[in-house]
Amino acid sequence: MAKLELIATATFGLESVVKREIEALGFKIIKSEDAKITYIGDERAIVTSNIWLRCADRVLLKMGEFKADSFEELFQQTKALPWETWITEDAKFTVTGTSVKSKLHSVPACQSIVKKAIVEKLKETYACEQFAETGAEYTIKVTILKDRVTITIDTSGAGLHKRGYRVKDVAAPIKETLASALVQLSFWKAGRLLVDPFCGSGTIAIEAAMLARNIAPGLQRKFAAEQWSGIEETLWKEERKKAFSAIDYNAEVRITASDINPTAIKAAMANAEEAGVDDCISFSVQPVAEVKATEQYGIMIGNPPYGERIGEKEEIQKIYKDLRKFFTENPTWSLYLVTSDKEFEPQFRKEAADRRRKLYNGRIETCYYQYYGDKPPKKQL
Repeated sequence: MAKLELIATATFGLESVVKREIEALGFKIIKSEDAKITYIGDERAIVTSNIWLRCADRVLLKMGEFKADSFEELFQQTKALPWETWITEDAKFTVTGTSVKSKLHSVPACQSIVKKAIVEKLKETYACEQFAETGAEYTIKVTILKDRVTITIDTSGAGLHKRGYRVKDVAAPIKETLASALVQLSFWKAGRLLVDPFCGSGTIAIEAAMLARNIAPGLQRKFAAEQWSGIEETLWKEERKKAFSAIDYNAEVRITASDINPTAIKAAMANAEEAGVDDCISFSVQPVAEVKATEQYGIMIGNPPYGERIGEKEEIQKIYKDLRKFFTENPTWSLYLVTSDKEFEPQFRKEAADRRRKLYNGRIETCYYQYYGDKPPKKQL
């Protein structure tokens, strides 16, 4: 199999989580930078990455990287890349782009030149003037930063947060990729009780259950690269079969998820069933004030309402008060809470959070506040 450079794109703040996931899959990382991790793989790595990466946004195939100060340089160096390796004679492809701090600052012009260069290369390769564009689809991206051009092909298609289990939705849902990261950045693991008192459509609870059961996030969906002739269909079948056999149905998973909104709970239950983890999660309609600690050393992970609409401030302050009461009464519990509300920390308690992490939920800047409770005693052998 060919040695390829792949790029996993990530939301700002989640690079370290995505990097760990890539390393866990056994791939060698070349470079980790803002919002993307570059690593070495092959055709099978494209398949494995798409099926297994929980917190990445997309998996891109890197076609080339070069310096270009002029449109002529951009054209010639793009044309020199091995497009015929991946793009077939009947393919349909679109070119998207960005340009930051570069001489070639007109994005539409750059997109047009890149497309023209690829078409010219394919004309020479396939000895034809017209292309049917009835075959597989390819999305090519040209990214120019400080006159450095990177050209990639998107292997994922729809973003990796689209797992396929979200059959019902509620207002302002948290992205699946971010929800999985929140769980992975906490100390929670199978065997400990996890509580989400603001569960909405159930994303955090579902992602936690999928992690605990080792259910691959991309098992229920299709990817753009599945249509490519450059990746054998057998690879997709083999990797999906491996992923199914890797599911741990015996994991001890105890998750409770609640919300004050009955419609949200109905949606969450439907989504959990679609994800195949409805037997792992206990759902209920209740406010935060009614959440009870049924045992010690539990972990609470939550994404409370941000209170950006008029009249919600008092409601949010009541939630913070209820949380403060719960954690004062249960010092062995840990809290992991993501919010855009910069007033949360002083309203929750006098002591600062043990750790804070800046994250983005879509385009909203949030902070992930982490308060560590007492560590559970080590089990006697």
